[in-house]
Amino acid sequence: MQTTNHILMIRPVNFKFNEQTAGNNKFQQASEQSELQKEALIEFDGFVKILRKNDVDLTVIDDTLNPTTPDSIFPNNWISFHDDGSVFLYPMFSENRRWERRQDIIDTISQKFQVNHLTDLSFFEQQFAFLEGTGSMVLDRENKIAYACLSVRTDQIVLDNFCMLSGYRPISFQAIDQTRFPIYHTNVMMCIGDQFAVICLESILNLEERENVNKSLIESGKEVLEINFEQMNHFAGNMLQVKNDKNESLLVMSEQAFKSLNESQISTLEKYAKIIHAPLYRIEQNGGGSARCMLAEVHLPLIT
Repeated sequence: MQTTNHILMIRPVNFKFNEQTAGNNKFQQASEQSELQKEALIEFDGFVKILRKNDVDLTVIDDTLNPTTPDSIFPNNWISFHDDGSVFLYPMFSENRRWERRQDIIDTISQKFQVNHLTDLSFFEQQFAFLEGTGSMVLDRENKIAYACLSVRTDQIVLDNFCMLSGYRPISFQAIDQTRFPIYHTNVMMCIGDQFAVICLESILNLEERENVNKSLIESGKEVLEINFEQMNHFAGNMLQVKNDKNESLLVMSEQAFKSLNESQISTLEKYAKIIHAPLYRIEQNGGGSARCMLAEVHLPLIT
C-alpha cells in the first residue's frame, strides 16, 4: 500500500537552526533563537493534536538532550519502514544528524510491529556519499519506484544500492530552485499519493528528465498536479498522504503550504483525500523542512 495509518514522530528537546545543514538547504532561514525550542514544541504538539483528532495512529518518542540533535524532529531522513518487515538506516550528510539514529527507537517500534530485517547503509558516510531516507527519495511504494533529485545529500551510488536491496527502480534527475541552486531533498519538490502526484516540474531544468519523470507518474496511474517555484518555496511539495483508523484518506501539510495552493489545486487534491494542515512556521523557517519531513511512515506488519 502507498499509505499507512502508523506514523513515527520525534518530539524535540533542543530544536534550533542547524549550521551544519544550512549550506545546502536554502529553505532554512535563521530567526531569533531565544524562544525557538519553546515555539517549535508548541507547533509540534499542536500538529500531533490535529493528527490524533483525525484518528491517525502515532508513536511519539521524545528526543534526548545528549547528544545535541537539532533536526531530530525530521526522523524520515534516517530511517524507513517497509511492508515486508524491512527497516533501512541511511547515511546522513551532517555529523550532528548521524546521532539521530537510535536503537531504542527501533526497539520501541518492534514492540508493536514486525521487524524482520535491518539494513544499515550508514557506512557510506565514510565515502562521503549520502542518501537521506524519504527526504532524498520519494517512494512510489505500490509501483516500486524511487524518485530522487541528486544533490550532495542524495548520491546515485547509494540510491542504486538501496534500490538493488529493496527491489525499487530508481528514477533520478537534477532539480534546482529559481536561483538555479540544487534542491537538497526530493520531498520538498514532489509528493506521491495513491492516485495523484504533486510536483514542481519547472524545477527539473533538463527537458528530457522532466518528461521522463512526468511520463513515469502518468504511466503509474497518477493524476499529476503541478506546483510552481513560489508554492514549492512555501512547502507545497512537502505533503504526505496517510490513512486514519477509519481507513479514510488524509493529505497532511502545513498551513503555509495549504495557503499557497489555489482553489483549483485544492479541489483536485480533495478528490483523493481530506486535507488537514497545521501551523509549522517556526519549524519550517529554521529547520528547512515541513509536515512531511516530520512524519516517518511505519509500513511494517503489525504483530498479531
